Amino acid sequence: MSIVPSLLEFNKKFVAEKRYEDYLTDKYPDKEVAVLTCMDTRLSELLPKALGLKNGDAKFIKNAGAILTQPFGSAMRSLLVAVYELGAREVIVIGHHGCGMTEIDPARMVNKFAEHGIDPLVIETLERSGIRMEKFLRGFSCAEEGVMHSVKMIRRHPLFPQAIPVHGFVMDPETGAVEVIVEDYREG
Repeated sequence: MSIVPSLLEFNKKFVAEKRYEDYLTDKYPDKEVAVLTCMDTRLSELLPKALGLKNGDAKFIKNAGAILTQPFGSAMRSLLVAVYELGAREVIVIGHHGCGMTEIDPARMVNKFAEHGIDPLVIETLERSGIRMEKFLRGFSCAEEGVMHSVKMIRRHPLFPQAIPVHGFVMDPETGAVEVIVEDYREG
């Protein structure tokens, strides 16, 4: 059974009771920060609370592992929009210990595609057109490596302003403790 009906039922009550009023803000981050982080469910509430961020303080961009897989992908585009259009003046990449991307096996994922009905010809066609599953689905050996990969990609991006600092943190997904991997202060 789908979760959708219960979500919609809750939503009607939420709106009718005006519970949204506690979350009213605008589209500009009050703390002028954009955060690239992992989609891990353990971080959804823990991460902002552990950093003292409330609704409206930051732009959060989430994906698997907080990894930028391509310089012109949607996560990088979101960071550029946050900086150029929405007033972010710092970027923080936050990975976490125990991330599923440290255990990802691209070959196993490709096998799961087939198990779920994806025709192997589709994978073969993608590979021939230049989309290498090994690269597209690869993870990292530790959270620190993943964070530094994304920090470096942001810093080296031809459209990212050099005056904007890009920091890297790793979080403990149980306690919320943050370890600074790189603190980047630039003039501007």
